[in-house]
Amino acid sequence: MGLFQRLKASFRALFPRRYRWPGLDITLPGGQHLHLVGSIHMGTRDMSPLPDGLVTRLHHADALIVEADISGDESPFAGLAMPPPLAERLSPTQLTELQRVAEELGLSLNQLESQPLWQIAMVLQATQAQRLGLRGDYGIDYQLLNAARTQNLPVIELEGAASQIALLRQMPDDGLLLLEDTLTHWHTNARLLQTMVSWWLDSRPVVDKLALPATFSESLYDVLMHERNQAWCEKLHALPAGRYVVAVGALHLYGEGNLPSLLR
Repeated sequence: MGLFQRLKASFRALFPRRYRWPGLDITLPGGQHLHLVGSIHMGTRDMSPLPDGLVTRLHHADALIVEADISGDESPFAGLAMPPPLAERLSPTQLTELQRVAEELGLSLNQLESQPLWQIAMVLQATQAQRLGLRGDYGIDYQLLNAARTQNLPVIELEGAASQIALLRQMPDDGLLLLEDTLTHWHTNARLLQTMVSWWLDSRPVVDKLALPATFSESLYDVLMHERNQAWCEKLHALPAGRYVVAVGALHLYGEGNLPSLLR
């Protein structure tokens, strides 16, 4: 990187440009210009269409980078083995708490019996988001993928849906810790979803004043957030020089071990 480019990168680090959405720019030593976007996988009607400035960014990009291309119709959960009954996998206390939350969402335990515990956690989280008015087709990454297809823009996956499911399936005890965290931080997660929606509708987060509530235990945070951020960092550094719009879950851009801090 030449002297001018280094000075410009230093200036941007000291005085980062602010956008109407949770986004920031990072230039890597290899000439990769990244516009990182804090995506929400399910959004509200008011989050569509995407901001004009973000669409313009996408128009001038060489590729869109996402965690996984979710624009297809295939289910990532196909072919999962039938697990034992919930009563054999959960303690009476855990089963009672699961039943309470399921009833709150209008779900029955019979609907969840055939699913691994990590998948039950994901179903609960998705149903909670739906109850808060969020829908998958208003999710930021989904809208970006559709816009990229319209522009015939290449799409690069950081992981892919199959890798994400493989990570969940490797969790100990059928993903019990993810389910426990989901139940423990149930109301906190709802507030966090509303906070992230406000980043898109009202104002993007001010990083130096940002204090996010904990919705994962430390060990789960390491697996689902920090380790993945490290892997993504390596993949982004390996890209050819060019301009990229990179959409990842908003929480990956903030908090301990976040992706921007690793890239820098």
